[in-house]
Amino acid sequence: MSKIKVGVFGGGRGSTMVWQLLNHPDAELVAVCDKYPPVLKACGETAAKAGVKVALYETFDEFIKHDMDAVVLANYANEHAIFAVKCLEAGKHVMSEVLPGETPAQIVKLIETVQRTGLVYSYAENYCYMKPTFEMWKRYRNGDIGEIQYAEGEYVHDCSSIRPWIMYGDKNHWRMRMFPTFYCTHSCGPLITISGLRAVKVVGFETNKNYEEKQMRIASPYGAALEMITLENGAIVKSLHGGLKIEPSSINYQVYGTKGMMQSKRYGPEQFNIYQEGPKLCQGEWNSYEPVNDIGSNIESKSSGHGGSDFYTTHVFLEKILGRPDGEWSIGVLQAANMGMCGIMAWRSVVAGNQSMDIPDFSVLSERDKFRNDNICTSPEIAGDKALPTTMHGKIEFPDSVYDNLRKKFLHEESDIDDLF
Repeated sequence: MSKIKVGVFGGGRGSTMVWQLLNHPDAELVAVCDKYPPVLKACGETAAKAGVKVALYETFDEFIKHDMDAVVLANYANEHAIFAVKCLEAGKHVMSEVLPGETPAQIVKLIETVQRTGLVYSYAENYCYMKPTFEMWKRYRNGDIGEIQYAEGEYVHDCSSIRPWIMYGDKNHWRMRMFPTFYCTHSCGPLITISGLRAVKVVGFETNKNYEEKQMRIASPYGAALEMITLENGAIVKSLHGGLKIEPSSINYQVYGTKGMMQSKRYGPEQFNIYQEGPKLCQGEWNSYEPVNDIGSNIESKSSGHGGSDFYTTHVFLEKILGRPDGEWSIGVLQAANMGMCGIMAWRSVVAGNQSMDIPDFSVLSERDKFRNDNICTSPEIAGDKALPTTMHGKIEFPDSVYDNLRKKFLHEESDIDDLF
């Protein structure tokens, strides 16, 4: 097969994929789509520096008509399922950024479209491919710590200083509309992937908000969320994520098994630590090292985004399309759905007073049927009169001036928020 012709939908987050596609030997970047001209222009300039002329589109309807084999979805996180279905229906393979979908009904439709078209859907949960988590994935497959009993995943990232560039001053940006447990797969996803098991139950929690005045001026009075997830073998997973105050960001994973445990190092080098019990109870050995991710070892140009993991999501997607061995590490639609449903059902748990919620098995038709028309979420235009609140602590309205100033900063205009941070 000749090079795979790929388009990128969403040039902000997608700028990383633009770079990777320009430097991957099996890919040909042919088009980029974004509704914000400054973002689109920057992507075109990046391609031009690499000697590649790409088509630039401001609307998806024009973009999807372009001659291409596959699409990378890096658009708004709550709209991935909607546009993934459109791409699949147009005959394009799909790599989707997180999250897989906003509602159970969207996810059911996505799964069945993937199954019906037979096209590749690859979920770009990049934290699964960071050196320590990917090493855990391999070591667990090898049986090195036995069967999982308990695990913790932590993705604590305070985005307040970069809100102008990730929200564009858009009052209806998904970050202002989503519930706290929504963006859960950076913390729980690697652990579900490492174990190879399905999440079956979840209890959700929401922390209190950050009401400090400087947070209010950037439309960011949010705290964090916690999911306590039960896997199909009875193991428990603790998943913590959100904008708590810590720098650098806290990204950490621990997995306890029947024969030992594995963990990443919270700060510093991407170190992997493993404890394995020996022949005698309560006696074992620790081994610590910086692992090497050997996927795509023959490719010289690799992005450094998110600890280098952004390269691997793109690479395994291309390899899956080509039917090559590295494609086996691609995360498919059912696993993506299971990760995403952890957050969706966790918020229903919060709204119900932290009651335990079952996570449906969408590999089973009868389970999909139960949720086929379930569009309950926090977006009124989707959920109608069944819309849920975005927080249990009372809604806060921000004046339009907050969004106007954020947009000015995004557009590099003079504004009165230069001292904002």
